[in-house]
Amino acid sequence: MAIVCKSPAEIEKMGRSGKIVRQLLDELALVVKPGVSTMDLERAAAKRIKELGAKPAFKGYHEYPCCLCTSVNNEIVHGIPNDKRVLKEGDIVSIDCGVVLDGYYGDAAITVPVGNGQSDTVKKLLKVTEESLYKGIEVARIGNTVGDVGAAVQEHVEANGFSVVREFVGHGIGTKLHEDPQVPNFGSRGHGMRLRAGMSWRSNRW
Repeated sequence: MAIVCKSPAEIEKMGRSGKIVRQLLDELALVVKPGVSTMDLERAAAKRIKELGAKPAFKGYHEYPCCLCTSVNNEIVHGIPNDKRVLKEGDIVSIDCGVVLDGYYGDAAITVPVGNGQSDTVKKLLKVTEESLYKGIEVARIGNTVGDVGAAVQEHVEANGFSVVREFVGHGIGTKLHEDPQVPNFGSRGHGMRLRAGMSWRSNRW
């Protein structure tokens, strides 16, 4: 496993890419409503990425055809935008977006409710998963371990009656879209790689 620790100058460049991703996700969240297709979100993203002077990170990656991954309801990750996938009242949609700017990548996702018809369980799921993100961020500190981060997420999720996905993990990011280390949403405190200055990875907003 080759961990690339970034310099302050590199982290600043990554920050610029990350800010573009954050802006895109915030703007796309406002587009989400019943009757909008996931391909409508894709077209909006492609237009804005170009306007903001970046390039899409996903399109062409292992022949992936789009700028976004759009996963609706129980789809876990990597859903492909489609004109026929029309959002309905009560749905939730995960919008995953990545860009590259000046050779450095930004990559994050957000889950957005469609309209106001979500069940109480889905509303709780959105709340708990957002909280779990910040639980992980709280312990992502120099000297802690990757296991501390995963455990913080897992403990909060399971304490609220949900479970974590074990088949997919977070990942390092920098001059490549995917770098080491892998960062699962589960783990044991005190176990795994110790966190060092300059390590960086992508995380979902929720």
